[in-house]
Amino acid sequence: MMTTYKHKKLTWVNLESPTRNDIEKVMKDYSIPPLVADELMRPTLRPKVDVYSNLIYLILHFPVYSQKMQGSDGREVDFIIGKNFLITTHYETIDPLHEFSKMFEVNSILDKSNMGEHAGFLVFYILRQLYEFSLRQLDHIEEKIELIEDNIFNGKEKEMVKKISIVNRDLINFRQAVRPHKEILSSFEIAGINFFGESFTYHLSDMIGEYFKVANQLEIQKETLTDLHETNDSLLSTKTNEVMKFLTIMAFVTFPLSLLAAIFGMNTDYLPIVGLKGDFWMVMGIMGVAAIFMFIFFKKKRWI
Repeated sequence: MMTTYKHKKLTWVNLESPTRNDIEKVMKDYSIPPLVADELMRPTLRPKVDVYSNLIYLILHFPVYSQKMQGSDGREVDFIIGKNFLITTHYETIDPLHEFSKMFEVNSILDKSNMGEHAGFLVFYILRQLYEFSLRQLDHIEEKIELIEDNIFNGKEKEMVKKISIVNRDLINFRQAVRPHKEILSSFEIAGINFFGESFTYHLSDMIGEYFKVANQLEIQKETLTDLHETNDSLLSTKTNEVMKFLTIMAFVTFPLSLLAAIFGMNTDYLPIVGLKGDFWMVMGIMGVAAIFMFIFFKKKRWI
């Protein structure tokens, strides 16, 4: 689907899951090189920046939460940036682009906003919108981390093992999507200055600044989740050790009792005590003394 927006001298063409006819049209209308047009036909795994005489071709991937995956999934956005036109291509619905298109359309109709002198400003506003969207998604992950923390310290360590793994996978996918942005935007900054002039330097630097906001927040959440994972493991290990300690103590306490029971259960001609009046209670008394002795021994060793 191809949608075209105009504001003064600027034109923005937004392609969602473009068909061959859509690509052929923009290729003809905006002198798109065949190599770029060919790449628009299918998603690209790697981000990059290519510079041509009449345009800059920029590919970035942005994490978008997928209900199906129960985590973040990198969505590709292609930017074909000319002097006075911008073509964006994406293969799935991306909410911030839809939000920006409504804002762009309203501003165009009311003519209340200056979108800048060239298409580089459109890229700046769109990227800022995309990074703000990424920060909102990180806020949702932050809420999950806080919930995990509460549950860990409320005695639900075992249930949190899977929750921590799910959130950790989400953060890994998120980081894989945005990690290449620093190098790509640095390359785009150099290309943008040459293409649009020195006056656009501030906006190009600000794009990298928007990326660092996301990267820093992501790193903080990753470190927090790692600390919670270690804390959860420690608490689980402590609980396991307590159970093992209890079972070990019980085994050692009952060992002399089992030994005495086995001795007095032997089928021999003579056993001491056996046959005397109250022999059962005598044997039980010996077992009780043995058990008390073992408890005193463990207590003195500070094992209980």
